[in-house]
Amino acid sequence: MIKNIYRIGLYDFVMISNSIKLLVLHFGLILAFGNWGVQASWDEWWTYDGISGPKYWGVLNPLWKLCSIGKRQSPIDIDPDKLLFDPFLKNLHIDKDKVSGTIENTGQSLVFRVDKESKYVLNITEGPLTYRYQFQEFYIHFGTDNNLGSEHKIQGYSFPAEIQLYGYNTDLYSNMSEAQMKSQGIVGVSLMVQIGQTTNSEFQMVTNEFSKLLYKGSLRTIKDISIREMLPDIKYYMTYEGSTTHPGCWETTVWIVLNKPIYITRREMYHLRKLSQGSVEHPKAPLGNNSRPTQDLRERTVRTNINFAQRTEADPQGKTCKLNMHKNMYYKANDWTSDSLYQI
Repeated sequence: MIKNIYRIGLYDFVMISNSIKLLVLHFGLILAFGNWGVQASWDEWWTYDGISGPKYWGVLNPLWKLCSIGKRQSPIDIDPDKLLFDPFLKNLHIDKDKVSGTIENTGQSLVFRVDKESKYVLNITEGPLTYRYQFQEFYIHFGTDNNLGSEHKIQGYSFPAEIQLYGYNTDLYSNMSEAQMKSQGIVGVSLMVQIGQTTNSEFQMVTNEFSKLLYKGSLRTIKDISIREMLPDIKYYMTYEGSTTHPGCWETTVWIVLNKPIYITRREMYHLRKLSQGSVEHPKAPLGNNSRPTQDLRERTVRTNINFAQRTEADPQGKTCKLNMHKNMYYKANDWTSDSLYQI
């Protein structure tokens, strides 16, 4: 993997791939190798807007080409009318053990990573999973207003924020770096965040740190947090085969989108939206709106174990038939937008 890149001044960069011409213009474009300028890292340089944003991730680094040409990309917009009920899906299991780690403003997202020396490992099993996955990190994606923020959408609606838990397949692979490039390597658990009156005590351990993570590189330690207790009821979910939503968009992820949200208060959301992409000296733009656009579902199927209600209805011939599709989702995004109580 390419480790170092350099700032080399003003360049025009043109790439032609599959008859698609991409013209990238940027002052101080970081894309060449040598001994010029300031050393940087691919992992630090990508963003969510402009010529280093999602549209160009597949151009910036050859190892990220799936971001441009992949066929099983994430996130997606979930259409309840197209969900396939799978009666064989099991209940999802997430260990209740507490872990410690560090939450960081990376300049792209807020990311919590488990300490390697953490006393316990947190396993994610069952559900649609064939293997055992060990929780490693979670990302917080959020918007600068209540109408956007989540990466996954439900019937075209966005939530103010989304938390994504990532774990790697410990049955087949030795670490996240290896697993993310291999089949069935990663699990992603998507948790929608809704604005409400209270926040549960475990999530408060995270939200209490927002005001101390204002700038890129800011770090805070969080000790003994129960990820399972931070989550709502995890019984019902939707699942599909996809990719990581950040570079390099590896198509090795089993996604599990929980059917219930957790809640964040207006005050906590206010502090989250104060975070910046840059340093104290150069704060740049707000950290919010750090979401990749939804990707085409293509031929993929989104399965669910959501409780389909058995009911009967007469067909046009007068015969009685059973309908087993109950399409009322537990939540719908942004019902509160007209209510000033939830406006920030």
